[in-house]
Amino acid sequence: MKLYDLQASGNCYKVRLFAALADIELERVSVDLANGAHKKPPLSDMNPLRQVPVLEDDGHLVRDSQAILVYLAGTYGGLAWWPDHARGQAEIVQWLSFAANEIQHSLCAARLVEKFGYPLDKAAALAKAPAVLKLLDEHLQRHDWLAIDRPTIADCAVYPYVVLAPEGDVDLTPYRHVARWMERLEALPGYLPKP
Repeated sequence: MKLYDLQASGNCYKVRLFAALADIELERVSVDLANGAHKKPPLSDMNPLRQVPVLEDDGHLVRDSQAILVYLAGTYGGLAWWPDHARGQAEIVQWLSFAANEIQHSLCAARLVEKFGYPLDKAAALAKAPAVLKLLDEHLQRHDWLAIDRPTIADCAVYPYVVLAPEGDVDLTPYRHVARWMERLEALPGYLPKP
């Protein structure tokens, strides 16, 4: 199973983190984004959005970090990471959506501007960040984990851009419940440190 990967990408880190926690072996294929490898074959044929990560598993292709997390958890991770009931799955998917929307357009966007020079509105991203982190902190005040009272792919989806937020000039200091959640995740067996 191959993961087309970029070391510095938070979205790729989501997949690598989950694979490490669930003891799923991945062959990493480094993609040279700086030289446009994602914009030409074979990668552009694998993902018409021309983005990483892309997972190739015995001829089956999955693109998008959230979709890859669901695929890996459902196929190889067991019920611990992806339950077999709709209620638990919905609880997890809510957080996958939160990662792909609220976090993507705040914490992630600020990091993309600061670290990689992306032409995004950093001020707008930073303005959104406190509301996103406050919502997360309030949830974690009442829960140890994001969904179904245990570590799941929801945590793997949300954690990377939260822990990397200081690289976009986002201050995590006020969010003590978020800090404790990150410590719990970092203490799990198999934890893979941030890039």
